[in-house]
Amino acid sequence: MSDNEKKDSTDIIEWFRASTSYINAHRGKIFVVLLSGEALADKNLSNVVCDLTLLHSLGVKLVLVHGARPQISQALEQNGTESSYHKNLRVTKPECIETVMRVVGGESAKLEALFSMGVGNSPMHGSDISMSRGNYVTAKPVGIHDGIDYHYTGKVRKIRTQAIQQQLDQGNIALLSNLGYSLTGEVFNLTAEEVATEAAIELKADKFILLIPQAGVLDDSGKLVASLSEDDANFYSSKLAGQGEDSKCVSRALTACLRAYNNNVHRSHLISFKDNGALIRELFTREGNGSLISSDNFDNLRNASIDDVAGILKLIKPLEENGSLVERSRELLETEIENFKVIELEGTIIACAALYPHGNKFGEIACIAIDSNYQKNGFGDRLLASLEKEAREQALKKLFVLTTTASHWFIEKGFSEGELNELPEERQQLYNFQRKSKVLTKQL
Repeated sequence: MSDNEKKDSTDIIEWFRASTSYINAHRGKIFVVLLSGEALADKNLSNVVCDLTLLHSLGVKLVLVHGARPQISQALEQNGTESSYHKNLRVTKPECIETVMRVVGGESAKLEALFSMGVGNSPMHGSDISMSRGNYVTAKPVGIHDGIDYHYTGKVRKIRTQAIQQQLDQGNIALLSNLGYSLTGEVFNLTAEEVATEAAIELKADKFILLIPQAGVLDDSGKLVASLSEDDANFYSSKLAGQGEDSKCVSRALTACLRAYNNNVHRSHLISFKDNGALIRELFTREGNGSLISSDNFDNLRNASIDDVAGILKLIKPLEENGSLVERSRELLETEIENFKVIELEGTIIACAALYPHGNKFGEIACIAIDSNYQKNGFGDRLLASLEKEAREQALKKLFVLTTTASHWFIEKGFSEGELNELPEERQQLYNFQRKSKVLTKQL
């Protein structure tokens, strides 16, 4: 094996080890995934199916919702029928519904066939996927708006969550389309975005994943916007609605995310269906590979527990090795864990810091560490603010920190340079003169 091959092998092993926490976090969770008609038509669809199969094999409960917007438009055009829209919603006339049913049914069958591939030389070999397709969506007509009769265009009346949950509990993937069925036996053409959104809400999905034509939401310079607030999502949804087809697809996805956001679906991901492996990178790496809209502020700042020791040790190890932090053993960290606060993102500790009370109402800020992939995102500011609040609650009057590399940052946060003799006596005795750490203090 060549050196390059050994390096590639080592990289794969390290990635696989690092993905363990994500695998454990995702197992048994419900993911609702939207595959637009554009996604079904893309040449990368087979790779997306392989990645979804991997999620299923790792214990994720999958609900797939597919659309067929471009396929329906093409079929109607071939029949000599022009597609009619009002307020960006297709008007499904009586003469069109048979074509819609035929096209959507065909796309469902093609998707089922892809999940059934099991030949020996394919990534799907031995996956033994079972899919369930049924009348999971009860629909009602959109009706007449602005004098326009939408005919067989419908809206979701009800998602049959119990029937879907039964399939998930049996280890099956549930497959829904953009067709819904009325209580009187009629078939209605819905939007896949609405079906997916309502399914995510009613099933209380742990993740809502929307596969779109680009890497995620992009700013004016073309740079990926990895995390969006509700205001950000509203802004980009409105901005993109009047642009090209890809932008409209992203706008519709953002609108769906916002409705899910406001109905307690905590995490919505916008991921490219064109980029091979984007889904895996978004769900199993810290860097991610898409845009995330979250109702829980993307991360969780909390008091550390004994279960966080391994994560903190992994986080601070590089800083100990380069001399930025004093080395801490597992045993020491376990005894001091109640002094720590951590920031957790998707089951992984990405930042930590500690507050140690001392005599004479002193408090020491120590061990601030932030994962290199998440620096310059304000996590240090949040941790420091949280520790200062904790110090006030403990009636501490003065904070101090010993640092060799971050003095400017602390000064920006209101600390000032001090002298060793200003510290509590027991801390003076433990001062390491070889490190020559600067003493910084702040009055509360």
